[in-house]
Amino acid sequence: MLRPILLFTSIIAISLCSCTTTSQISLDYVSGSGRMLQGSAEFVTQPFIDRRDVGPNVLGTVRTQLGTPIENVQTRVPVAQIVTNAFGHALQARKMLSAKSAARYMITGEVLDLQCNLLVRPYGYAKLRVNVIEAGTGRIVHSSIYEGERQSGAYIPGSGTPVPMLGDLTSGALQDAVDQALDDPSMRAQLGVGRSMESSNWQPGVI
Repeated sequence: MLRPILLFTSIIAISLCSCTTTSQISLDYVSGSGRMLQGSAEFVTQPFIDRRDVGPNVLGTVRTQLGTPIENVQTRVPVAQIVTNAFGHALQARKMLSAKSAARYMITGEVLDLQCNLLVRPYGYAKLRVNVIEAGTGRIVHSSIYEGERQSGAYIPGSGTPVPMLGDLTSGALQDAVDQALDDPSMRAQLGVGRSMESSNWQPGVI
């Protein structure tokens, strides 16, 4: 009886894999509510490089509790562009975004990880290497790695698609990493970009 059961299980797994779908999502950058660290308008962004060793739009996978993939999650634009745009939104929210001709510093770096996954709990994670480059010389004046992680409660199968939740978690994880980078006390002290606190009326931005 064991062999027929194994054969039946294999057929089910193959059938599930063949039914795997793909969803495309957009991410949002939403600044922290209330007051945030402002700075000097001396920065522009340069494109980030995707170092994740997956497709440029690949974000993650929804799996059954047995680990069978049932839905792939992708971004509408390449992940490297999403991260670059997130820094642009974050700089603008802090009044730190400059015209390119007037910029003293450029922010760029590498996307080491950006993903969402669901096995039991929906999960989003971001890991970025952020470099601050002196515009006049091309010299790296600050470089560090920043991470963000968001997780939700266990997903109940049949309660609706988890993809919007995964998008929110990934957006939040990326926001956390970006905010850590721009609000890093050592970076701000080193560059002298200011630490004043002001209220923000910043609206969410699609990245």
